[in-house]
Amino acid sequence: MSGFDNREKAEESRFVRKEEVEFKAMARRNKLLGLWAAPFLGLSGADADAYAATVVKADFEKPGDDDVFEKVRKDFDAKGVAQSDHQIRRQMEDLMIEARRQIEAGI
Repeated sequence: MSGFDNREKAEESRFVRKEEVEFKAMARRNKLLGLWAAPFLGLSGADADAYAATVVKADFEKPGDDDVFEKVRKDFDAKGVAQSDHQIRRQMEDLMIEARRQIEAGI
């Protein structure tokens, strides 16, 4: 193999690893979001964990973050939880940072 081929393979490996980490971080963020939202919905313990799993699953409905946001927004509206769209989206951003930190730390 030439030096160019080695560099190309290394770059492909870095790209694959980055995508894997991002996928794991997104799933982790969604779980953390569900756990954050659960107490507002009156859920704790196993019920909070089950709710968090539904938030993770919601991410597979359509591309992007809107499906996750819409699930939490809908659930909050159904229970009369007073959280603005901005607050929910801000929490999603903050939890994405935390999820990446946890993945990188091996937590």
